[in-house]
Amino acid sequence: MTKKYKIAFMPGDGIGNDVLEAARMVIEEGTDFQAEFIHGDIGWVFWEKEGDALPARTVEMMKETDAALFGAITSKPNVKGYRSPIVRLRQIFNLYSNMRPCKAYEGNPLNYRDDIDLVVFRENTEGLYSGVEFYDLKELQNIGVFKKYDINKTTVSCRIFTEEGCRRIIRRGFEYAQKKGYPTVTLVHKANVIRATDGMFLRIAEEVAKDFPKIEVWKQNIDAMCMQLVKNPQKFGVIVTTNMFGDIVSDLTAQLVGGLGFAASASTSDSYGLFEPTHGSAPKYAGQYKVNPIAAILSVKLMFEWLGENKLAEAVENAVKRNIKEGKVKTYDLGGTSSTLDVAKDIVRILNE
Repeated sequence: MTKKYKIAFMPGDGIGNDVLEAARMVIEEGTDFQAEFIHGDIGWVFWEKEGDALPARTVEMMKETDAALFGAITSKPNVKGYRSPIVRLRQIFNLYSNMRPCKAYEGNPLNYRDDIDLVVFRENTEGLYSGVEFYDLKELQNIGVFKKYDINKTTVSCRIFTEEGCRRIIRRGFEYAQKKGYPTVTLVHKANVIRATDGMFLRIAEEVAKDFPKIEVWKQNIDAMCMQLVKNPQKFGVIVTTNMFGDIVSDLTAQLVGGLGFAASASTSDSYGLFEPTHGSAPKYAGQYKVNPIAAILSVKLMFEWLGENKLAEAVENAVKRNIKEGKVKTYDLGGTSSTLDVAKDIVRILNE
């Protein structure tokens, strides 16, 4: 019997509700994890109703919990004043480490190769997602480099790096590689062009790597990395990179092992964790219970692991493996006709055997 936890439960928009219902079913019916699930308001509907996609009450509620489970949100471009609530949460709770495992499970017909087992560590609070943006150049017009641009027809998004931000995500990646037995850490960058920020990233990485002499360090430009991940994905172990590059690379790696229906993630600080599938809200499928819940269920596995409930984490992952290997209960993306909740029920069945 595990201890009693408080878990923020935030389905969000669209299919976020469907997949978190499936994830909660697995927790409550397939494990002895003891938790009070506290609902949190978040997403596009609250932007429309209240002008805030992340109400203050949700943030305050989360401060009283041990961890959070999150579904998906709808973020629409070109809506003035709107900012993604998940990006805001990463900064409010200092969730600097975004870990996205990509593992090819036996029996998955969508695997690009069957021997892929890699993990992407993405810096989660800085870079181009820092939120420092200028919709015109009026505030920057006296800075020399901007004088050649039309101040009313130019926008700027700032790519902000700090030494602390670089050091902590790089160290997190090396520590994970050491703990899990991955022989390599690959640093993904574009320092030959983005010299100041990615130059800092590589310089800090060289300092951190000295503490892990048994781990081989590889460096790859982001464009070459995308090519290599298609050519030889089985060669890579832990990949550490910056915010936007990590966002892009982790979607590519997800597709190598079946797509976003298998892509779980853990956004963590040193004291709090938020766990979510990396797919979007897919409004056209909302409420149809059609989509694959495995990413959400594997996010539960990551939450269990982060909370120190390692036996529960292992049991959930083994049940997912068996569901995929048996191939009898599967959603449309895998060529099946089962519903989101059918998959959850099958995983519960396996857990209870």
